[in-house]
Amino acid sequence: MNPISERQPIPYGKQTIAEEEIAAVIEVLRSDWLTTGPCLDRFEQDLAAYLGVTDVVAVANGTAALHAMLYAAGIGPGDEVIVPPLTFAATANAVIYVGARPVFVDVDPTTLLINPGAIDALITSATKAVLAVDYAGQPCDYGALRQVTDKYSLLLLADSCHSLGGTWHGQPCGTQADMSVFSFHPVKPMTTAEGGAVVCHTSEVAGKLRCFRSHGITTDHHQRQEQGSWFYEMTELGWNYRLSELHAALGIVQLGKLDSFTARRQHLAVRYDAAFEQQRQICPLALAPHCGHSHHLYVVRVPHRDQVFQQLRTADILVNVHYIPVYLHPWYRQQLGTAEGLCPIAEQAAADILSLPIYPGLSDDDQDRVIRELINCVTKEDC
Repeated sequence: MNPISERQPIPYGKQTIAEEEIAAVIEVLRSDWLTTGPCLDRFEQDLAAYLGVTDVVAVANGTAALHAMLYAAGIGPGDEVIVPPLTFAATANAVIYVGARPVFVDVDPTTLLINPGAIDALITSATKAVLAVDYAGQPCDYGALRQVTDKYSLLLLADSCHSLGGTWHGQPCGTQADMSVFSFHPVKPMTTAEGGAVVCHTSEVAGKLRCFRSHGITTDHHQRQEQGSWFYEMTELGWNYRLSELHAALGIVQLGKLDSFTARRQHLAVRYDAAFEQQRQICPLALAPHCGHSHHLYVVRVPHRDQVFQQLRTADILVNVHYIPVYLHPWYRQQLGTAEGLCPIAEQAAADILSLPIYPGLSDDDQDRVIRELINCVTKEDC
């Protein structure tokens, strides 16, 4: 038998689910509550305790979290929000959802994080916030960003969807900004299948977020059940962004494993670093000081990226690319008139970057296979 035929594909990311998660979901299915019940309350409380914050509001997904955060921040028509372009489209899309305009700022060439030094030139009388992105799981320089936002009396918001489990100066990621969001998509540091959360710092903002996630209604069914009341009022124009009990139950168990998941990702990243240290053609992103990287992604820059991508995929190494600059997507070109040249550092990086497999269930042996295939590929003459 040909051993190549038995080779299993290695994805760039993958959830880690065990019997405890399955049992927790089954328990909910046998309960009286399938949505906005006691599991949701506990998940929010557990996540707030993990982060050391007063309030966390869970929602249906990371995009909903971004939308809800911008709404609660009071961002609206006529406003501008400064965002980096190397991110999933939802970061900038959510700015448009509330009627505001994303203004794209270039990134640092070594980390691909938002460049605080480039923000001043983009600030106008319409600027209301800076929305930073913890790209790949490395937290941004929130000290430098805070200096800029304080100087101009702007809000500092954070898309921390990649960085849950990481730290900045010893503090949990997702706690440095005025508000931050997480995603619990299956490839993220932990999962609720689909889900997200907004981290805020006052009960007033938390109340606004909870109202927004449930049609703008002041109470949910679980609260009315406990109060023995039917009465509710819609006070805002909200959305249905609720997180179900099934998702919350899964999240409770996953949160208890987050530190071990993060430790495994960090172990794998160290092994990649060591393997590529002497490889001139494989350049991992720089690690900033005082950061505990969550390593949601392990990104390298390689020559002839598209050829390398195809050759690794042929070898069943399912690498990925994160991302093309948001403003180069067709919708942005057509609706906002954006084009090449807006953020040249991000554009150059987007032509070179490759996301390698990294997830808690990735074995050392499979990682060694990734390393061998990548080194073999970049050292071929035709690459």
